[in-house]
Amino acid sequence: MMRRTRAGVVAALALALALAACSAKQPEAVTVTASPDTSVSKVAPPAPVIPAKPIVWPLTGVRTDAVAHRPALAIKVENAREARPQTGLEFADVVWEQTVEGGITRFVAVYQSQIPAAVEPVRSVRPMDAGIVAPLGGILAFSGGQAGFVSDVKAAGVQVVSMDAGNAGFRRDRARRAPHNVIGTPQTFLDQAHADRKSPPPAQFAFADPGKSTAETTGTPAAHLTVTFSRVQQTVWDWDGGTGTYLRSDGTVPSVSSAGTRLKARNVVLLKVRLQNTGTVDPAGNPVPETVMVDSGEGVVAAAGKSVPVHWSKASTAAPLVLTTADGKPVELEPGNTWVELVPNTTGSWAIS
Repeated sequence: MMRRTRAGVVAALALALALAACSAKQPEAVTVTASPDTSVSKVAPPAPVIPAKPIVWPLTGVRTDAVAHRPALAIKVENAREARPQTGLEFADVVWEQTVEGGITRFVAVYQSQIPAAVEPVRSVRPMDAGIVAPLGGILAFSGGQAGFVSDVKAAGVQVVSMDAGNAGFRRDRARRAPHNVIGTPQTFLDQAHADRKSPPPAQFAFADPGKSTAETTGTPAAHLTVTFSRVQQTVWDWDGGTGTYLRSDGTVPSVSSAGTRLKARNVVLLKVRLQNTGTVDPAGNPVPETVMVDSGEGVVAAAGKSVPVHWSKASTAAPLVLTTADGKPVELEPGNTWVELVPNTTGSWAIS
């Protein structure tokens, strides 16, 4: 009897559990619907931002907010003893030193980024000036010259402003003796620019970023440059780390402007050049030489207290000077002013230490 009761209880419990399981509510099926991902943009990625090329003065490579809308102005400046100290040379972007009659030198000073109030003494034109100035597409001012030389410059497409032709901007300095006393007024010269002479010049040299010029990155130390043009003219350049420039001397005498400013250069370019006889003479009877500009040869570029050998070439009168390294790469100058020394391969030489 007891066994039958126990079995009944067990059966009843099993039945109750089964009924509970059957009566439990089953979960409803869940349907999952994928929705589009609105967080992913379907727009193409933006173009990469290219930094704007810095604005620089064309003849110096120095950065500026804007380049003045004016042409390059080249002025012939004397360098005989009687001409010193000169006025306005310290403002030139580029100065070319050339050998003329008697072994003395003369300058072609080129202005664009700065225009001085006056330049003195202005002197006469020479046949090589066409090759120097024509690539600039600007103006050349001078106080005279042989008719053939003037014609050469005009034929090269250069606008001429001449004292002998009666152009404005020239006057005499009563404190000096003629012919070393012609004062030029650069702004008056620029005011006479023809309609096709209003724009800034093209760059004449390649410039590196500051501190990355070819001389500085690949050159050897060059603290002292002694440049001999002839028996009467020796130009010396001494590196000055304080200003980051080479300081100029005529022989042993420091070169200063009439304002007392030492003449200096961020870059000094030495070029070995050929001279040829023009077949003409000056009033003193000295043969007038011509530097052959459409040519090629060897040279040196000094900047940042170092120098590097270079090769130079000029394809035509209107073409700019091209400077390359021994392996044919373009030479890049240090941003700043440049002096170019046209050193005769017969009477001239240079020494670097």
